[in-house]
Amino acid sequence: MDKVQLEQCINEYGKDVYTFCSRITGNRQEADDLYQDTFLKAMEMKEGIDYNQNPKSYLLSVALRIWKNRRRKFAWRKRIAGTCALTKEASDSLAGQEGSAEDMVLKKELASQVRRAVGDLAEKYRIPVYLYYTLQLSVEEIANVLEIPQGTVKSRLHKARALLRQELEVVLDEI
Repeated sequence: MDKVQLEQCINEYGKDVYTFCSRITGNRQEADDLYQDTFLKAMEMKEGIDYNQNPKSYLLSVALRIWKNRRRKFAWRKRIAGTCALTKEASDSLAGQEGSAEDMVLKKELASQVRRAVGDLAEKYRIPVYLYYTLQLSVEEIANVLEIPQGTVKSRLHKARALLRQELEVVLDEI
């Protein structure tokens, strides 16, 4: 990968990669670091990206592997010497909505509750949900990113939807 190809990847897929990074880390500073490390790793692995295939999927899998490695290292260090837990920042506010102030507050609260419920899911359910709904990847692309069978992706999405439906049942009934 040369400079031109890197710029092309950043222009085409940078926003999606950053969105994914911010969703899985839950922290803007960590998302920035993960985003930067993802493209640095892509530069190191020059032959890894095949532009005829799906470079977005490849970049997302690189980001996911880096994030998992960091979490593993953090857990190991925490076992050796106790450290402070990673903190999560507040959810981003919704932008570009029109309507009364009351409607905006209700929509913002609903979105916050949904984000919180998704964030509380186990990692194996949360990541496919982010990839499917936030980045609009297909089941096949998610399977490639996570390196698992497509059937597993489908079952995890189904289970995540059921868990979210159960968690948000009261909220959704009020609407």
